Amino acid sequence: MAAIPDRPTRFAADLLDSAAAEGARQSRSAKQQLDHWARVGRQVSMQSVTAQRRIEAALAGKMPLTLLHEAERMAINAHLDAQVQQRAGAFGEQLAREGITTVSLDGEGRLVRHHPDGTTTILG
Repeated sequence: MAAIPDRPTRFAADLLDSAAAEGARQSRSAKQQLDHWARVGRQVSMQSVTAQRRIEAALAGKMPLTLLHEAERMAINAHLDAQVQQRAGAFGEQLAREGITTVSLDGEGRLVRHHPDGTTTILG
């Protein structure tokens, strides 16, 4: 396989200095170290993009949740929890405008009555 020719580029002085120091520890030149870091960064970025696409597919119902990795499922759960809370809050506000009293659980698991005037009563 033929070597791909390098193109001249500029790097921030602190990156070049760090690459020279780390490269010496890894038996690489500063250029080789920068190339290594760039390739590692590209892989990490590609994996992040892939994970985000998998999460979006699952949210859209195009991929079963069982195919997601644990971290992806945690991200889905956080996203869904935020959506439920947002929609519940909007629904509660609509009901209050209509004069309807609602009940919910607070952050401590207590039952709370929400009155249309905006006041609350802890029920238990």
